[in-house]
Amino acid sequence: MLMRFRVLKIMVLVVAGISALSWVVMMLWNWLMPALFVGARSIDFLQSLGLLVLSKILFGGMRGHGGWHKHGEHHWHRRWEKLTPEEREKFQHGMFGRRRHRDEAYAQACRNKQDHNSEYKRESTHDNKPEQV
Repeated sequence: MLMRFRVLKIMVLVVAGISALSWVVMMLWNWLMPALFVGARSIDFLQSLGLLVLSKILFGGMRGHGGWHKHGEHHWHRRWEKLTPEEREKFQHGMFGRRRHRDEAYAQACRNKQDHNSEYKRESTHDNKPEQV
C-alpha cells in the first residue's frame, strides 16, 4: 500500500512539473513571439506542451543528459583506448598531418603573395622616378 502511494505521488509530481513547464513556455511564447515577430501568433497550453516535446526530441536535455549527438562519444573513447601507441600516432599524424600540410601551404601562399606585392611596389616606385641623364 505504501509503495502504491509513493508511485502515485511521483506520478502526480511529474504531471505537475510538466504542466508547470508547459505553462511557463506558453507564457514566454505569448509574451515574446508576437512582440518580436510580426506574423507570430499566441499558442495555447497543448501547443506549448507539443513545443516542449519537439524540443526534447530535437535537442535532448531536461534532465542533464545530452541530446542525440552525445551518444557516440563513449564509443570513440573506447576505441581510442584499444589502440596501440603506434596506431594512435598513425591516427594523429593522419588527422593532424593534413591540417599541418594545409596550414603550411597557406603560409607559403601568403609569403608568395607578399613577395609578389613587394616586387610590384618596387617596380612601380622605379617607374615613377624621373630618369637622370
